[in-house]
Amino acid sequence: MDNDLLLMKELTETAGPPGFEVRIHNLMRGQIERHTAHVISDNLGSIVGRMGEQGPKILLAGHMDEVAFMVSHITKDGFLRMQPLGGWWGHVVLAQRVKVLSRKGDLTGVTGSKAPHVLSIQERKNVLDIDTMFVDIGASSREEAEAFGVEVGDPIVPVCPFEVLPNPRLLLGKAWDNRAGCYVALKVMERLRQEDHPNTVYAGATVQEEVGLRGAQTLANTIAPDIAFALDVGVAGDTPGMNQKEGHSRLGAGPLLGFYDTSMIPHLNLRDLVIETARKHRIPYQIDLMPGGGTDAGKIHTANRGVPTMVVSVAARYIHSHVSIVHRDDLEHSIRLLVELIKILDHSMVERIKGLERHVGTVKAQGSIMEREPSYV
Repeated sequence: MDNDLLLMKELTETAGPPGFEVRIHNLMRGQIERHTAHVISDNLGSIVGRMGEQGPKILLAGHMDEVAFMVSHITKDGFLRMQPLGGWWGHVVLAQRVKVLSRKGDLTGVTGSKAPHVLSIQERKNVLDIDTMFVDIGASSREEAEAFGVEVGDPIVPVCPFEVLPNPRLLLGKAWDNRAGCYVALKVMERLRQEDHPNTVYAGATVQEEVGLRGAQTLANTIAPDIAFALDVGVAGDTPGMNQKEGHSRLGAGPLLGFYDTSMIPHLNLRDLVIETARKHRIPYQIDLMPGGGTDAGKIHTANRGVPTMVVSVAARYIHSHVSIVHRDDLEHSIRLLVELIKILDHSMVERIKGLERHVGTVKAQGSIMEREPSYV
């Protein structure tokens, strides 16, 4: 593996449940310190590195947490009940390997439920509730499970090794939501070491996004950025059964530019600048409307007097499960786009973006991006 793939492997395989991000936080800190000595963290654990000493403050933030579980009860027979941390769909939870992060070390377990052989026909047709499932760690009693080190409140994380698929541009791993954003933030920092930029960049990742965008709020209050980019993943629509209404994005067709989600509509001038910059540098992009979710941008853009914010994501298959797939080209194009944007976000440009009139990157109605399929350039 090359160094970038090794970084992806380390990022995706490291545990980081919401509220228990210490391992991935420490990994992010170590990587950030490779690029800058100026590291800033809020009191919840969100972390960024600062590059530059003057000019507008530009925030780039992925989120380091992943969907996971917490031990909610230990049965008398030694099985563990689970409290979801983040959004899970029952169909993807069963018969999967997990790790319980106990005080005595990591314990391997498997998720289980009643066997389908004893379910009624109607029960088989329904998605099983997660509160009927359990984790089997091989304990024969509550006392034995506790002797292993398990306590109520311990986090439980999925297990999935990172792997490059036969098409080497497709990358399989745990927690691409949202170690993809963490990777992009780190690589932008690396590229900026070779570039002049007229601003102060804060790049890194937040905590507890999957349980309410909490770290985004505290980090935005800590940094008080002038412009922000939330780096995340979006739902790929290129698998069987998906229709145009449900999703039209596809792997390898460029970063997803968020035009709408339940938490934010992007600032118009910033949105237009991002589009124009992508076109100017012939960077492919796709337009993303997500009526069923939100990102850290939802909290960042309402901080203080308001922060013009844009979501730059990569399409991912099978998010909020034990495994997901992204395209390496989408990661690279996201990095290129963000670097080009940072190079032009000087004081004058930021003030123009903040203005009420549509000064920057006006997109004409005739033949506009809203009237075409997503641009794949």
